[in-house]
Amino acid sequence: MAYFRSLPRIEDLLALFKKQERWLIAINADPDALASAMALKRIMVHRVQDVGIAHVNEISRPDNLEMIASLRIPTRRMNPNYTAQFDRFALVDSQPHHHKDFAGLRFSIVIDHHPRSTENPVDADFVHIQPDYGSNSTLLTEYLYNMDIRPGKFLATALQYGIKTDTSSFERAFCEADLRAFQYLNKFADALLLRKIYRSEFQLEWLRYFCQAYFKMRVIGDGLFAFLDHVESPDILVLLADLFLRVQGRSWTAISGIVDDKAVVIFRGDGLRRDMGKFAQRCFADVGSAGGRVNAARAEVPVSAAQDEPSVEAFVWKRLHTKRKRPQKPAPEAPAQNQ
Repeated sequence: MAYFRSLPRIEDLLALFKKQERWLIAINADPDALASAMALKRIMVHRVQDVGIAHVNEISRPDNLEMIASLRIPTRRMNPNYTAQFDRFALVDSQPHHHKDFAGLRFSIVIDHHPRSTENPVDADFVHIQPDYGSNSTLLTEYLYNMDIRPGKFLATALQYGIKTDTSSFERAFCEADLRAFQYLNKFADALLLRKIYRSEFQLEWLRYFCQAYFKMRVIGDGLFAFLDHVESPDILVLLADLFLRVQGRSWTAISGIVDDKAVVIFRGDGLRRDMGKFAQRCFADVGSAGGRVNAARAEVPVSAAQDEPSVEAFVWKRLHTKRKRPQKPAPEAPAQNQ
């Protein structure tokens, strides 16, 4: 019995590859995108002259940095001088309208699992968008399987981590193919490497924020709130919001801080009593970007929006108490990464 369905358009994909051409795989780097890029590079590597991987975003999460280092993923920051070295471009785990830095590239391949946008149709020689899949790594695993390419240890571990993160260890929406892919990859992946990557959650210098958050923690109904002043990365707020949600009897958290000139609020919830995406929109959509899913959301507001309040912390605290609906901006279309 085959693990996966047959993919009828594989010949169309392979027909794009020419020995004399150099390809660049563009990503908005997170574990699923990194793993997908590794898989597509494996498919291309003996069929074209050269394959590069480039990311458009800053990579700062410790687990992502550990993934790149441990699995030896050769990605580098995209810039015009680098893209000029390539003939053709592929995009995985994103669509061209998801990031402004994708706009200047003419993509020949787009393989993604995020929903299509009617306002931004994808124009490429080969397009495969599978929005019912929990992870793009599942889709690339199907391509490898259909091409009889056995994933090596590093690639299989990367694809497993991509599935694990994008399905939140199968707590978010997923399909049977995601489960099958994770099971199939288990034969080739390194469980110790996988554990090393997902346990790399903190940088040493971030530990001081845990102490600060504990002493600044405030109870708000059945939730917890903390404001951390200036932080070097929103990822710190994400980690603390996840950690505080583990407190017994608390159903949601909102951890906030200032990053550059923005107040960032990270929401986490148990998904049972309150929709965090709607909560974030109700509190902040009239003054910035706000939205997300039922159990994870994020708001980013210019610090200048708090000019009439004694402090940014007071502004955020006051907004969290509001029950009044405010005018909302349209929700962003870009995929939520590491919300």
